[in-house]
Amino acid sequence: MFQYFEWKNRPDGNLWRELTGRARELKNLGTTAVWMPPAYKAMNGANDTGYATYDLYDLGEFDQKCSVRTKYGTKAEFLAAVSAVKKAGMHAYADVVFNHKMGADEVEEVEVEEIDCDNRNHVRSRPRKVRT
Repeated sequence: MFQYFEWKNRPDGNLWRELTGRARELKNLGTTAVWMPPAYKAMNGANDTGYATYDLYDLGEFDQKCSVRTKYGTKAEFLAAVSAVKKAGMHAYADVVFNHKMGADEVEEVEVEEIDCDNRNHVRSRPRKVRT
């Protein structure tokens, strides 16, 4: 597996296009799978690595957090990169982080329960409301 990103990638929106253009090269190196960074909009928009999740459904197509594209490009460019990786005969793995919710636009009230750290199927408290 080839990790096709690192923390210091330039926030110029070119990563997906670059991967599309280099997919065959990666395959020729013996790569069987490509690990891609989170494709969705993060807290700091086009400057964010994607690990401060803002909107899991915005892959670079909506004007949120001061940008349409993500740090890596647009939704269309992401889908083209996935297609190029698959066409070259490799698996495409997109990193997704469900529990790093950051940068909300407003505080909201949600219901929570405490879960036992040693047995995630065991609820340790009654439901209660919290503001996050």
